[in-house]
Amino acid sequence: MKLFDSFCEYLSTITLINKKVISVTLLSIFCLAFFSLLKNIASFFISRRNKNARGEYFFNQFLKVFLNVIEVLTLLVIWNDHIKNFVTLISVISAAMTIALREVILNFFAGLYIKVKRPFKVEDRIQIGDIKGDVMNISTFGFDILEVSNEIKNGQSTGIVVSFPHSVIMTTPVKNISKGFKYIWNELVVKIDFNCNLVKNKQEIYRIVNSIETIKSIPRKMKEQIREIGADSRVYFNKYDPIIYTKIVDDHIELSIRYLMHPKKARYVESVIWNKIYEAYQDKKIQLYTK
Repeated sequence: MKLFDSFCEYLSTITLINKKVISVTLLSIFCLAFFSLLKNIASFFISRRNKNARGEYFFNQFLKVFLNVIEVLTLLVIWNDHIKNFVTLISVISAAMTIALREVILNFFAGLYIKVKRPFKVEDRIQIGDIKGDVMNISTFGFDILEVSNEIKNGQSTGIVVSFPHSVIMTTPVKNISKGFKYIWNELVVKIDFNCNLVKNKQEIYRIVNSIETIKSIPRKMKEQIREIGADSRVYFNKYDPIIYTKIVDDHIELSIRYLMHPKKARYVESVIWNKIYEAYQDKKIQLYTK
């Protein structure tokens, strides 16, 4: 402690800041760093020892809450003698600044929230209201997205850059299509003749879908990504491979093909599937409904 006191005294001499303020500030920094390291170490050992994803998730969340409580209590003890003056000072400053610079302050703190909480990052595909696009840049007071068209089901770039202030995330829900894992589910509906051989048609469509490399390799990658985020987010799927659902509609049958894909490759993948289905139809391997 003597060494620490001497160091604080030295900093006080150089900066002309009260020694006690320097002392509690340094202790707070050490406290935050220590608990951050402790949380990372705990999460590491939990992921190594616990093979049950559900148990790992809930135990990890409980441990984080417990450590956060201890961390806050420790900081309160450190700042005990300064809290009253600190709260009074903050109240006066906040009242004045809120009136004069409300929007600037809101944008600034919303920007800090984006940096720390990371509801989205550069290259993520997000949707705010009716505007959907890929995040291009995140600056101090706002962010830009490259818009994709909503007229096309999975969207293609329009070339238009839309700018938002950070404060928009405080009032409008943000849909992040890329967060957690890179892939989303997509469905295509293929209409086939009512009198066809249903089993053979479905087998051919399965063959087509599974022959596309960009679809075939995704289930394995998806499982790995869900495993990686399992400690922080409770996300799971019962099935990862492509599946075809059958529905009878009037005088034809609808086959809904459900598969995982990268959202930015959606239109390309759909085009490949339809090309192969058309080729199979021409070769009489699939009996499409043409009425």
